[in-house]
Amino acid sequence: TDDFDGTDTLIKHDFGGAGTTTRSFGAGKMLGEFVFQPRTADAAEDDGVLMGYIYDQAADRSELAILDAQTLQDVATVKLPNRVPAGFHGNWVPTDQ
Repeated sequence: TDDFDGTDTLIKHDFGGAGTTTRSFGAGKMLGEFVFQPRTADAAEDDGVLMGYIYDQAADRSELAILDAQTLQDVATVKLPNRVPAGFHGNWVPTDQ
């Protein structure tokens, strides 16, 4: 759309199939970087979840969105009591390390 500025919309590109899927989280929302977590170690492409922080400017709070990687639909949302600063990154470390 003409008013798309990218701050409230997650964009998923399929470079092999040349398709694009978008998910808008609404006005006043700002997205952090989303990361992919496969369902299993040998999972197919997109078989897992995307996780990322969403900042709600009006409420001055963040939430962790967990989305189905294929459809970009909600799997779970964790509402946080405060704002997570822009640029905050997390890493996953196997439990045996």
